[in-house]
Amino acid sequence: MHTMNIKLLFNHIQDNINNKKAYIHEYFIIYTLSIKTLQIEYTKHERSGIYGFIQVLMAYNSNKIEGSTLTEEQTASLFDTGVLPKSEDYYRAKDVEEMNGHFLMFNKMLDTLDLELTEELIKAFHYELKSGVFENRANGYAIGDYKKRPNMIGIYETVLPNQVSDEMSQLLAWYNNQDISLEILAEFHTRYESIHPFQDGNGRTGRMILFRECLYHGIAPFIIEDANRPEYLDALNSYHQGKDVTALTSLFQKEQEYYWNRCQYFLAE
Repeated sequence: MHTMNIKLLFNHIQDNINNKKAYIHEYFIIYTLSIKTLQIEYTKHERSGIYGFIQVLMAYNSNKIEGSTLTEEQTASLFDTGVLPKSEDYYRAKDVEEMNGHFLMFNKMLDTLDLELTEELIKAFHYELKSGVFENRANGYAIGDYKKRPNMIGIYETVLPNQVSDEMSQLLAWYNNQDISLEILAEFHTRYESIHPFQDGNGRTGRMILFRECLYHGIAPFIIEDANRPEYLDALNSYHQGKDVTALTSLFQKEQEYYWNRCQYFLAE
């Protein structure tokens, strides 16, 4: 962990960004914030700092991409107090259950940040996300385990259930032998989503893995915004059509800057 004064380092990085001399992921300011401060605040159950901010920001956006009806304000209330604000509309039980599951998955990610990415760890993330979702259990979905039924992504077929274990093993064997960069993360993510190893929750576990692997490998992390959902889906389709991750890598770089800008508040003195 780097011990350089965070404020000075931030100013240095901001100058480089303004001068377009380097990409955000080449620096360690967000890495420092995201590991050291996250873990301290998580351990102390502090929800008003960067830990709570990232929990809400990621849970809201990742679930919204998948169709959640909860707003960012409602997500923050659920995380902070366990209570949803009074509303004239009904709340969908699944949206609330999956939001709580996402909070737990994020905590599991922090608890296991010293471990190499494995199939067992990915399954553990899925269990935290989905174990409290009644609809998934009622439908007989495997929770914390690979899918038992074929599923599709729009018009695209995904890997059949009896082939998932082998495909995931091969993907992780390839990934854990790479020099990790945004390009490698983009390829991993597209291949993971193409396999679609779980009955449901593939996008959310996949995006949690992206955030986690940035922290693990010292890359400035990012969160895919729901506002960029069309661009995100188009980038995934680019891989389906031509094995090209250029668009997805560019989106990751853009999202790094968004995350960077949102985290500036926590550097204020």
